[in-house]
Amino acid sequence: QMKNPLFRILSWFKQLTKLRKAFVIIALVIALHWVYMILLILFFPPITTTQINSIFEGYSLHRDYVCIDQISPEAALAVLAAEDQTFMNHFGIDLESIEKAIEHNKKKHKRKHGASTISQQVAKNIFLWQGRSWFRKGLEVYFTFMIELLWTKERILEMYLNTVEMGEGIFGIEAAARQYFKKSARFLTRDEAAMIAASLPNPKKYKVKPTSAWVMLRKPWIVEQMNHLEYDEDIKQLINGMYSPKRK
Repeated sequence: QMKNPLFRILSWFKQLTKLRKAFVIIALVIALHWVYMILLILFFPPITTTQINSIFEGYSLHRDYVCIDQISPEAALAVLAAEDQTFMNHFGIDLESIEKAIEHNKKKHKRKHGASTISQQVAKNIFLWQGRSWFRKGLEVYFTFMIELLWTKERILEMYLNTVEMGEGIFGIEAAARQYFKKSARFLTRDEAAMIAASLPNPKKYKVKPTSAWVMLRKPWIVEQMNHLEYDEDIKQLINGMYSPKRK
């Protein structure tokens, strides 16, 4: 029995002090997180924390993961225009946007501005829970840097398009396209993609169908931003790389 590796490990663990046991457990948790993040380079998560939270809130789960070449380039461009126009220029955290959001919120506007990048939203949606505590924010920064380190920008955007909440119990662009426009995400037009992107600040409040006043107001601005952003060299390189024939 002593030759059993698992038995030997358990025996060794029992002999440790409480402090050393705590360090071993922490190291094991960190190692498992790293393994999971590496696996997510190739696979989509079986379920995310945001999806679990949605189920507990009483919503059904509508989700259909698809590879990036099954998603219209308009959808990728729309979320970049709406949520993170400097996506290609930061390493997960956009300090300039954070400074602008702080200055805006100091003026006590009713509508608070956020500054979360697409990378931060992916980290929060997959690994963490909703909330505004400093502890959760600290973990968000950690996971954001980790996915920026381990994943490509293409993979981060692909993961975002597949896991972000886009309505009540609706996760990912494929489920959203089928729910709102009765078509696959690969056939979304610029206007349709912009409508979905317009709802992203709060998709349960700002509805795509029936279309809320916020979505109707914000959609033209997003389309205008898309028209400009598609000529940005870094964005063009990202989009062209994601939809190159080599990936199909």
